[in-house]
Amino acid sequence: MVRQENFPTSPGEPSVVIGGAGAGVRGVALVLHGGRADSLDAVRPQHLSPLRMRPFAALLAAGGGTQGLAVWSLRNRVRGWNGTDQSALKDARWALDRISANHPGVPVYLLGHSMGGRAALAAAEHPQVRAVAALAPWLEPSTPVTPVRGRSVLIMHGDVDRWTSPRASLSFAQRAVGVARDVHYVRMLRAGHFMARRIPVWHGLSTSFLLRHFAEDTGAAVAARALAPSDPLYRAPNPLGMTA
Repeated sequence: MVRQENFPTSPGEPSVVIGGAGAGVRGVALVLHGGRADSLDAVRPQHLSPLRMRPFAALLAAGGGTQGLAVWSLRNRVRGWNGTDQSALKDARWALDRISANHPGVPVYLLGHSMGGRAALAAAEHPQVRAVAALAPWLEPSTPVTPVRGRSVLIMHGDVDRWTSPRASLSFAQRAVGVARDVHYVRMLRAGHFMARRIPVWHGLSTSFLLRHFAEDTGAAVAARALAPSDPLYRAPNPLGMTA
């Protein structure tokens, strides 16, 4: 059974559910959900955006929890990015500050979908972040790549996504080459924004990518079955041209 507890927060702050390792934490995965361009409505536990991320958190906890990986699932204060306020990014940074306070110096791994993918890529500049998996991220041609400097990056995007742009994601990946430690872009065939098709690939490829980095960074003995789905990333001759 996956351990789970709520991280205490003050009124008006984001909230966090923690799974995986409870003691002997050697690394932390932070899971970030999607949202809307503009909305000040509060995020509720029953909203689909946070619910959609539960399987990712569960796989990370199952694969790395016994080896010291804690999994923090963030629930934002409000549903929107909200322009220059960048509400979701503020909340991601809030969570990273608390991870740093509770687990100073341990490596951190970010996984986000849609708006959460955008927040993950922007928050990657935090000094403890080592790798980022961004799923159908909401990016723009001007989205800066400097925050991923020295990080390992995986971007997965469905080729029939009508909510966020696969072209913008590929452009980001191309611009990040030489900035990031390494960059992998996976084009998901016939997949849309909400990851309803090819679910095992969305789940398996992204979590195994982060678990592999956790194992490499810490020497954790992550089970081979939790790492196997990421093998194509390292076999592909052109990481930016992989199709799944």
